[in-house]
Amino acid sequence: MIIYNWNCKTVDIHPQDKDKTNVVYNVHWIVTGVQEEYSVNNIGTQVVQLSEGGTFIPFEDLTNEIIVGWTKDDMGEEQVKAIKASIASQIEEEIETKTITVTIGE
Repeated sequence: MIIYNWNCKTVDIHPQDKDKTNVVYNVHWIVTGVQEEYSVNNIGTQVVQLSEGGTFIPFEDLTNEIIVGWTKDDMGEEQVKAIKASIASQIEEEIETKTITVTIGE
């Protein structure tokens, strides 16, 4: 089973947008799929929209979980599935070819 971890902690903001400050408009995401000792990353960016009438969350109150939700919502279900499928395929290839990526110590 592959566990998918979303990191959406790096964002681009508009310092001022009408009466709001530090408004997130672009998310730099990293999705890491892990299965046993195999790990694959997929990275990208996603523009997120400030919804009219939605509740504004001040920047200092944002969490990774909140931004992951925005990112997935704006990507859409098909894109999220495609990212997971790509990661699963890469992990399967690593398992079949019996390769593992490791980092040497200093």
